[in-house]
Amino acid sequence: MNLKKETRVGILPLYLKLYDDLDGGRRSGFDGFIDRVAAGLKTHGISVTAAPVCRIAPEFNAAIAAMEGKVDVIITIHLAYSPSLEVIDALCKTTLPIIILDTTMEADFGLSVRAKHIMTNHGVHGVMDLACMLRRRGRHFEIVAGHDSDPRLYERAAALARAAFAVGQFRNSKALRVGPAFDGMGDFCVSENLLAERFGITVQELSIDALDAAVTKVREDLINAELAADNALFTCDISEEDHLRSIRVGLGLRRLVADGGFGALSVNFQAFDGTDRPAATMPFMELSKGMARGVGYGGEGDILTAALVGALARSFERVTFTEIFCADWAGDSLFLSHMGEISPSVLKDKPRLFAKPFFVPGVPPPAVITGAARPGPAAFVNLAPGPDNSFTLIVAPVEVLPESDSIDPAMFNTVRIWIKPRLPVAPFLEEYSRNGGTHHSALVLGDVAEAIAAFGRQTGLDVVTIG
Repeated sequence: MNLKKETRVGILPLYLKLYDDLDGGRRSGFDGFIDRVAAGLKTHGISVTAAPVCRIAPEFNAAIAAMEGKVDVIITIHLAYSPSLEVIDALCKTTLPIIILDTTMEADFGLSVRAKHIMTNHGVHGVMDLACMLRRRGRHFEIVAGHDSDPRLYERAAALARAAFAVGQFRNSKALRVGPAFDGMGDFCVSENLLAERFGITVQELSIDALDAAVTKVREDLINAELAADNALFTCDISEEDHLRSIRVGLGLRRLVADGGFGALSVNFQAFDGTDRPAATMPFMELSKGMARGVGYGGEGDILTAALVGALARSFERVTFTEIFCADWAGDSLFLSHMGEISPSVLKDKPRLFAKPFFVPGVPPPAVITGAARPGPAAFVNLAPGPDNSFTLIVAPVEVLPESDSIDPAMFNTVRIWIKPRLPVAPFLEEYSRNGGTHHSALVLGDVAEAIAAFGRQTGLDVVTIG
């Protein structure tokens, strides 16, 4: 079951009725421009539908009503000046997120421009009118300005659309916890009542016995199919016995997730304490595969981070649960790791599958996926509970570093990512902890820090960007 879905955008073109009254044929000149905007968004994997050009309140009301339930976000484009009072009530009535795309047909409007282009490129002051009124009404919006000759325009708009989609995915998340939360870990500990009241997140806790029961029902044909798929997707450096054991436990967990319709999952490794049961090993492999399908994960019973990872994974795809494990003071980088969970979606090459000794004596070694992370820009993201039931989203633009040829061969048996924040490591860590950052986080690949911050704002979180 793949939980990831295409983000759907509804384009709302704004125009002025007076111009139609003066010259009814002029508006058709914008058809190509609207198509160009739609095509620009589609190149970034966004599903797009465009409403008819709207001028007066009844048209805006009808267009936005038609979008309800069919799109995840509205993107407005001003074809010309359009009075804000014609559209403001409809935009304030809908709960759909709003992005203003502040762009025009022509890129060059300098001293040598021809006067006729004024009528097809003056939507900027309509944007100002609308933005002012949205702010006065307390209606949240995001805005992207520029010309589409700049490839970043649609890249940023698409990322903001995904952020808006992620808000809906985060709110009302349904989460499964296998085993109780790790006793004594306080930073991510949030009451289930608060999760439900603030975000609509619901939690169901199942014991290891429930996983045992699910594992006993896994069919052999499904195990064989999963084995064949793993051999195609991964470099398998593992005995068939260890591999099949992890597949069986993983498919049992997958069935629990699918049957319950869960979009977030946390497993406490302490629940796996013996061999004399069907769930005989920690399902690291399935936790990693699940993140690639859009199932959020948080370690040790952390539902808050699991819901965050799930929402971001279903929106931005290349997302993984992670922790800052070690500080590289000399090289100004940070080492990210965890026991055995990493989404294959963030790995550069074909992932390696191997058996890793478990720390509990007598428990068979679980299958673990790992490999070198894809280098490039990324966002390190943390959702930190604060005083008086507040929450802060900490966003840090970082660079994922390529692995060195001199890496210790023993590191190939660890979950490993090195990142370089924009601040030096020492002040970065100081700022991170001043803002209450927890030890469980998400890493989102791509130049998406701006969009993740927008996700936080739209979710009603305090947002802190470091660097």
